[in-house]
Amino acid sequence: MGIVRKSITFTEQQDAYVKSLIEQGFYTNDSEYVRDIIRKDQEQRKLRIDLNEALIEGMESGPSDATIDSIWKEAINEHNAGK
Repeated sequence: MGIVRKSITFTEQQDAYVKSLIEQGFYTNDSEYVRDIIRKDQEQRKLRIDLNEALIEGMESGPSDATIDSIWKEAINEHNAGK
């Protein structure tokens, strides 16, 4: 994976915050912090997209004939099968 150099601008308050995280050992430099934020943003957006797709699929599938008891039993069986 190639590296692309970027120039970004922080406010003094943001810069002080990032520097404090580096001093505390959470990151080794500003770039590492920004890359971590981007990775977390990508993960969150993927989760939102997946959730949105699941909600649409559920709404389009119509009402279920399943009972609450049958739903719980299925969930328990799936959980136990994963152990």
